[in-house]
Amino acid sequence: MAEGCRTWDNAGVSLRDILLENFAGDLEYHPRRALVYFVLAAAAASFWIFSTAKFTATPLVFALGSITLAGKGVFLLRKSSEAIGLTLTEQNELSELARRKSLPSLPNQAAQIVQDFATGSLFLWPLFNIGTDVDRPWSNAPRLPVFLTGLVLFSLGWLIRRLTANPSPHE
Repeated sequence: MAEGCRTWDNAGVSLRDILLENFAGDLEYHPRRALVYFVLAAAAASFWIFSTAKFTATPLVFALGSITLAGKGVFLLRKSSEAIGLTLTEQNELSELARRKSLPSLPNQAAQIVQDFATGSLFLWPLFNIGTDVDRPWSNAPRLPVFLTGLVLFSLGWLIRRLTANPSPHE
């Protein structure tokens, strides 16, 4: 098997590494990307705010997606976010030049944004339990459609990222 190839049977790649690559792999100080994330979060929140049926599946997906996009924007504005997921020795090995990654391709960036948007409905859908506790008439929250929409969007973003990723020089 080629060295550097990210597969499940590669002993050097743990589940932690795979999850960090998907969720925190692109966190670096980048104010322009943060601005894009904030604009997209505002647009997604606006879709929910101006929707006539706020508590149906699609507007709720946009509401939860706006939360995660805004959160990612905050992390992109923090200079200390670059070392998330690294061990102490890896953090010490980083030099100022090595910390600055080149930006991925536009399709890869779009796929990452889709994944970050989908993370909201994928992980924040349990908040609906709080909503049903606050508002008793809302007893039929669309938990499953919101979760499945997040799962489909996240999988689509993951697939696009894998198809548009730069091939490893070791392959």
